[in-house]
Amino acid sequence: MADLPRVLVVDDSRLVRASLVQHIRASYDVREEGDGEAAWQALVLDQSIRAVVSDLQMPKMNGYQLLERLRTSRLRRLQQMPFILVSGEETEEERARARSAGASDFITKGSGTVEILTQLGNLLALQEAHEAVESVQEERVQNPQTGLYTRKFLELQIAQALSHSARHGMDVSLMVLGFDGFESLGERLGVEQAEKIIQRFARMLSGKVRQEDSLGHVAPGCLAVVSPGTALVHCASFAERVRQAVEASRLAAQGETIELTVSIGLAGVPADTVTSAGALLDLAMERMEKALQAGGNRVESNADTPAQRPISIPHALELLRVRRPDAVRPHLDVLLSQLLPLLALMDETLTLGLPMDVIQRRAADTAGKK
Repeated sequence: MADLPRVLVVDDSRLVRASLVQHIRASYDVREEGDGEAAWQALVLDQSIRAVVSDLQMPKMNGYQLLERLRTSRLRRLQQMPFILVSGEETEEERARARSAGASDFITKGSGTVEILTQLGNLLALQEAHEAVESVQEERVQNPQTGLYTRKFLELQIAQALSHSARHGMDVSLMVLGFDGFESLGERLGVEQAEKIIQRFARMLSGKVRQEDSLGHVAPGCLAVVSPGTALVHCASFAERVRQAVEASRLAAQGETIELTVSIGLAGVPADTVTSAGALLDLAMERMEKALQAGGNRVESNADTPAQRPISIPHALELLRVRRPDAVRPHLDVLLSQLLPLLALMDETLTLGLPMDVIQRRAADTAGKK
């Protein structure tokens, strides 16, 4: 029986249930419930149920109410589950109401074995075909592990954006993010756990991109964002904010604190001369690899777009808050220049006795070198 499709039969009459079960038990594994509420609980908990044959008039929840629960459920399998309504009377009005409510089919009590089996068989075959089509589409469009768009789908999005750009002179930008040290992270925590960490950042990133942008998973530990209508210089600003957000984050996994950084590669038209979606994606990935090889935690773009911006005081304070002083040290001279007016005011007002001449000389030397 375990190999047979499971069908839920719902009717408050034991005699009617017994009759229906007798018709289909040779071809289906049957589960019985006596009212709509019990049927609903069974449907939510028992994922093996493939179809429902339900009476129309029942206590607690009638057939129409049960059907409405399924069709408005957030569970996709329930929204699309074959549902046959059984009624004591067959009228065109009743049949039309059942169809409009979302019933897959409508039969009258007393229908023969052949009719019931034919209807169930047709509905389940149609459902299997529909699920197979959806499975192929999702495999092509979405990564089955992350739910993000695949590289193939992103290339289609890029190609569409490039075509629109050629006709209307619209900018197109592409950002590829590679998490630094992803392989070692996988060795330390396991590949599955490492991917889950990346998925957490992907969910964060999906809330920051525009509706017209496309976020995808293009390689292990590597995400990409296609941004039609965005100039590369604006994409670079967004990329820098993303880099800073990842750098300042602290995650806990398997009892340890995880510190992550990203290397980001940017490419776009008309800033870059490319003629295909694959070439644009490859260029962005090459620049991401270049940023990684240069030490990581940076943004790499074309020569006309600044890849790295000076660290800001708020970001420096955020890094210190999460105990990452090493990320701040390379920027101390720049930060000193930014803080110099504040230090002078504090020294004057609070009589701190700071060696302002030494501090000012150091700031001037730094500015002179730049």
